[in-house]
Amino acid sequence: MATTNLSYYDKATIPNAKSFRFGIVVSEWNPEITENLKKGAIETLLDCGATKENVISWDVPGSFELVYGCKKMIQSQQVDAIIAIGNVIQGETKHFDFVCEGVTQGIVDLNIKYDVPVIFCVLTDNTKQQSLDRSGGKLGNKGIECAVAAVKMAALKNIDRKSDSIGF
Repeated sequence: MATTNLSYYDKATIPNAKSFRFGIVVSEWNPEITENLKKGAIETLLDCGATKENVISWDVPGSFELVYGCKKMIQSQQVDAIIAIGNVIQGETKHFDFVCEGVTQGIVDLNIKYDVPVIFCVLTDNTKQQSLDRSGGKLGNKGIECAVAAVKMAALKNIDRKSDSIGF
Protein backbone atom coordinates (compact mmCIF):
# COMPACT_ATOMS: atom_id res chain seq x y z
CA MET A 1 0.00 0.00 0.00
CA ALA A 2 1.30 3.46 -0.90
CA THR A 3 2.23 5.61 2.06
CA THR A 4 3.90 8.53 0.32
CA ASN A 5 2.50 11.43 -1.63
CA LEU A 6 2.41 10.58 -5.33
CA SER A 7 2.39 14.19 -6.50
CA TYR A 8 6.05 15.17 -6.11
CA TYR A 9 8.22 15.39 -9.20
CA ASP A 10 11.46 17.14 -10.05
CA LYS A 11 11.08 19.07 -13.32
CA ALA A 12 14.85 19.00 -13.78
CA THR A 13 14.62 15.25 -14.41
CA ILE A 14 11.79 15.49 -16.95
CA PRO A 15 12.08 16.39 -20.63
CA ASN A 16 10.31 19.51 -21.85
CA ALA A 17 6.92 18.47 -23.25
CA LYS A 18 6.47 21.47 -25.56
CA SER A 19 6.86 19.48 -28.79
CA PHE A 20 4.73 16.51 -27.72
CA ARG A 21 1.03 15.81 -28.25
CA PHE A 22 -0.78 13.91 -25.50
CA GLY A 23 -4.02 12.00 -25.35
CA ILE A 24 -6.06 11.35 -22.23
CA VAL A 25 -8.89 8.81 -22.22
CA VAL A 26 -11.06 9.05 -19.10
CA SER A 27 -13.67 6.70 -17.69
CA GLU A 28 -16.93 8.41 -16.74
CA TRP A 29 -17.46 5.84 -13.96
CA ASN A 30 -16.63 7.26 -10.50
CA PRO A 31 -16.23 10.80 -11.90
CA GLU A 32 -15.26 12.32 -8.55
CA ILE A 33 -12.14 10.14 -8.80
CA THR A 34 -11.42 10.16 -12.54
CA GLU A 35 -11.96 13.90 -13.01
CA ASN A 36 -9.45 14.62 -10.23
CA LEU A 37 -6.94 12.28 -11.88
CA LYS A 38 -7.53 14.01 -15.22
CA LYS A 39 -7.11 17.45 -13.66
CA GLY A 40 -3.81 16.42 -12.06
CA ALA A 41 -2.58 14.93 -15.33
CA ILE A 42 -3.46 17.99 -17.42
CA GLU A 43 -1.98 20.47 -14.94
CA THR A 44 1.24 18.45 -14.83
CA LEU A 45 1.51 18.16 -18.62
CA LEU A 46 1.09 21.93 -18.90
CA ASP A 47 3.61 22.50 -16.09
CA CYS A 48 6.10 20.34 -17.99
CA GLY A 49 5.74 22.47 -21.12
CA ALA A 50 2.86 20.91 -23.08
CA THR A 51 0.45 23.35 -24.69
CA LYS A 52 -3.32 23.23 -24.18
CA GLU A 53 -3.90 22.56 -27.87
CA ASN A 54 -1.59 19.52 -27.68
CA VAL A 55 -3.60 17.80 -24.94
CA ILE A 56 -6.66 15.91 -26.23
CA SER A 57 -9.16 14.38 -23.82
CA TRP A 58 -11.88 11.85 -24.61
CA ASP A 59 -14.43 10.31 -22.26
CA VAL A 60 -15.57 6.68 -22.34
CA PRO A 61 -18.36 5.10 -20.26
CA GLY A 62 -16.24 2.90 -17.97
CA SER A 63 -12.78 1.53 -17.31
CA PHE A 64 -13.33 -1.49 -19.55
CA GLU A 65 -13.90 0.87 -22.49
CA LEU A 66 -10.55 2.61 -21.95
CA VAL A 67 -8.77 0.10 -24.18
CA TYR A 68 -11.00 0.76 -27.18
CA GLY A 69 -10.89 4.52 -26.60
CA CYS A 70 -7.09 4.46 -26.47
CA LYS A 71 -6.92 2.33 -29.62
CA LYS A 72 -9.16 4.76 -31.53
CA MET A 73 -7.10 7.69 -30.30
CA ILE A 74 -3.89 6.02 -31.48
CA GLN A 75 -5.45 5.36 -34.87
CA SER A 76 -7.01 8.79 -35.41
CA GLN A 77 -4.84 11.32 -33.59
CA GLN A 78 -1.14 12.02 -33.87
CA VAL A 79 -0.26 11.57 -30.20
CA ASP A 80 3.10 10.84 -28.61
CA ALA A 81 1.61 9.22 -25.49
CA ILE A 82 -1.79 8.46 -23.98
CA ILE A 83 -2.87 8.36 -20.35
CA ALA A 84 -5.72 5.90 -19.67
CA ILE A 85 -7.59 7.12 -16.58
CA GLY A 86 -10.08 4.95 -14.71
CA ASN A 87 -11.20 3.71 -11.32
CA VAL A 88 -12.44 0.29 -10.26
CA ILE A 89 -13.45 -0.28 -6.63
CA GLN A 90 -13.72 -3.77 -5.15
CA GLY A 91 -17.29 -4.94 -4.69
CA GLU A 92 -18.96 -8.13 -3.57
CA THR A 93 -18.62 -9.97 -6.90
CA LYS A 94 -15.82 -11.08 -9.21
CA HIS A 95 -16.69 -8.24 -11.61
CA PHE A 96 -13.79 -6.24 -10.11
CA ASP A 97 -11.32 -8.98 -11.06
CA PHE A 98 -12.62 -9.30 -14.62
CA VAL A 99 -12.56 -5.55 -15.28
CA CYS A 100 -9.11 -5.05 -13.74
CA GLU A 101 -7.61 -8.00 -15.62
CA GLY A 102 -9.22 -6.99 -18.92
CA VAL A 103 -8.13 -3.36 -18.75
CA THR A 104 -4.62 -4.26 -17.65
CA GLN A 105 -4.14 -6.80 -20.42
CA GLY A 106 -5.73 -4.50 -22.97
CA ILE A 107 -3.32 -1.68 -22.16
CA VAL A 108 -0.39 -4.11 -22.27
CA ASP A 109 -1.59 -5.24 -25.71
CA LEU A 110 -1.80 -1.64 -26.97
CA ASN A 111 1.74 -0.96 -25.79
CA ILE A 112 2.97 -4.01 -27.67
CA LYS A 113 0.98 -3.47 -30.87
CA TYR A 114 1.40 0.28 -31.39
CA ASP A 115 4.32 2.66 -31.24
CA VAL A 116 2.49 4.96 -28.83
CA PRO A 117 3.00 4.48 -25.09
CA VAL A 118 -0.23 4.06 -23.15
CA ILE A 119 0.16 4.91 -19.47
CA PHE A 120 -1.90 2.93 -16.95
CA CYS A 121 -3.66 5.41 -14.64
CA VAL A 122 -6.41 3.11 -13.41
CA LEU A 123 -6.91 3.05 -9.66
CA THR A 124 -7.92 -0.43 -8.51
CA ASP A 125 -8.69 0.00 -4.84
CA ASN A 126 -10.55 -1.90 -2.16
CA THR A 127 -12.52 1.13 -0.99
CA LYS A 128 -13.69 4.48 -2.31
CA GLN A 129 -11.63 6.19 0.40
CA GLN A 130 -8.45 4.60 -0.96
CA SER A 131 -9.32 5.97 -4.41
CA LEU A 132 -10.02 9.43 -2.99
CA ASP A 133 -6.68 9.35 -1.16
CA ARG A 134 -4.88 8.64 -4.47
CA SER A 135 -6.79 11.12 -6.63
CA GLY A 136 -5.95 14.35 -4.84
CA GLY A 137 -6.22 13.28 -1.22
CA LYS A 138 -3.63 12.53 1.42
CA LEU A 139 -1.54 10.35 -0.89
CA GLY A 140 -1.44 12.89 -3.70
CA ASN A 141 -2.73 12.39 -7.21
CA LYS A 142 -1.80 9.42 -9.38
CA GLY A 143 -2.72 11.51 -12.43
CA ILE A 144 0.35 13.64 -11.76
CA GLU A 145 2.63 10.61 -11.57
CA CYS A 146 1.17 9.23 -14.80
CA ALA A 147 1.58 12.56 -16.62
CA VAL A 148 5.27 12.55 -15.70
CA ALA A 149 5.52 8.99 -17.04
CA ALA A 150 3.76 10.08 -20.25
CA VAL A 151 6.26 12.90 -20.81
CA LYS A 152 9.21 10.58 -20.23
CA MET A 153 7.75 7.92 -22.53
CA ALA A 154 6.94 10.47 -25.24
CA ALA A 155 10.60 11.50 -25.12
CA LEU A 156 11.66 7.87 -25.38
CA LYS A 157 9.29 7.34 -28.32
CA ASN A 158 10.84 10.30 -30.10
CA ILE A 159 14.46 9.49 -29.29
CA ASP A 160 16.89 10.19 -32.09
CA ARG A 161 17.65 6.79 -33.56
CA LYS A 162 21.31 7.81 -34.00
CA SER A 163 21.68 8.51 -30.30
CA ASP A 164 21.51 6.14 -27.36
CA SER A 165 20.38 8.84 -24.95
CA ILE A 166 17.07 10.57 -24.39
CA GLY A 167 18.92 13.72 -23.45
CA PHE A 168 16.94 15.12 -20.56
